Amino acid sequence: MAAPMELFCWAGGWGLPSVDPDCLAVLTYARFTGAPLKVHRVTSPWRSPSGHLPALRTRDEGTISKPQQIITHLRKQGWDLAHPVGSNRAFAPQKYNADYDLSATQSADTLAFVSLLEEKLLPVLIHTFWVDAKNYVEHTRKWYAETIPFPLNFFLPNAMHKRHLERLQLIWGDDYMEDEEKLEKELYREARECLTLLSQRLGSQKFFFGDSPASLDALVFSRLAPLLKAKLPNGKLQQHLKSLQNLCNYCTSILSLYFPWDRGDPLTDAPRAAGTDGSEAEEDPHKRRKQLLSVLVGLVAMLGYAFLSGIVSIQRGGVGPAGRQPVTLEEEEEEEEE
Repeated sequence: MAAPMELFCWAGGWGLPSVDPDCLAVLTYARFTGAPLKVHRVTSPWRSPSGHLPALRTRDEGTISKPQQIITHLRKQGWDLAHPVGSNRAFAPQKYNADYDLSATQSADTLAFVSLLEEKLLPVLIHTFWVDAKNYVEHTRKWYAETIPFPLNFFLPNAMHKRHLERLQLIWGDDYMEDEEKLEKELYREARECLTLLSQRLGSQKFFFGDSPASLDALVFSRLAPLLKAKLPNGKLQQHLKSLQNLCNYCTSILSLYFPWDRGDPLTDAPRAAGTDGSEAEEDPHKRRKQLLSVLVGLVAMLGYAFLSGIVSIQRGGVGPAGRQPVTLEEEEEEEEE
C-alpha cells in the first residue's frame, strides 16, 4: 500500500486540534471525508517542508501550502483512489469530496457564504487575535512564545504579527490608517451581522446542509471554534458568538464527533502512532535532529540580527608593548517600553 499523504499543521491548544484557522479547516475537512493523512502537529513552520503551515506533502505533486489547494487535492485523490489505473473497481468520485451530494443551489450558497466569511468575518478575526493589543500580548503572543521552541520563540511571534498586520492593511486598504477607530467599529458591526446570519442559516440543523457535513462546515467551524474557545481578555466579538447558542452547540458537536481524543495542549497530549486510515502522528523519526538544527539556525539568525542592528559589536584592541589584546564583545541592553 502506498504511503499516506503527510499534513503539517500548527499544534493544538485552547481545546482545539489546531489553533490556526487554515490548519483547522484542512484537518476538519479531512476528518469529514476520512481522507488518509499522516498528520504532523508541529510548533514551528520551519518544520514544514514548505516553510509554511498548513502544508501537504503529496506523492505526485510535491508540497501544497494553500488550504483551498490542499482540499482540492484531497478531492482529486477521491477520484484517483476510487478508480486507479488497471483497476475494475466501481468508480466512486464522492470518496473524499464532502460536497459531492450538494445540489446546484447548495453549491451556489456555499460560494456565497465563503465569500461572506472571507470579506466580513476573517479580517475582524485577524484583528481580534493579532492586532488588538490586549488580546495579542496577553493571549496570542503568549501562546506562541510558550509553544514555539527556543530560540525561535524570540522572533517568530513578532514576525507572524507583522505579517498579519500587512495582510489586514491589504484587506482594509489605506482607509485603515486614516480613521482606524471608526473603521474598526464599522467592521466589527459587520462581523456581528455575519455571525447572526450564519446562526439564522444553520437554524436547528446539525450541519449547514442537513445531516452530513460539507466543505462549508469545515470553513465555518475553523473560523468560529478558535473565537469560541480562546480565553480572550478583550472578547467583543466572542461575546456575540457566545450569545448565539446554536453556533456554540455546532462547534461543540463537531469537536465531539470528529476530534474526541485530540483536543487541548499539545505539550501534554500523549503521542499517537501513525496509520494510513486517517490516524494522526505527532512523532517524527528525525525529531531530535530537526530540533538541534532549529536551535543552531535560530542562534545564527539571532547573532546575525544582533550584529547587523548594532546590539552586539566586536571591538579589537590595539597591539601595544604588552602584546595583542583579546577580542571583546560589547552588549547594549535595550529597555522595552510598556
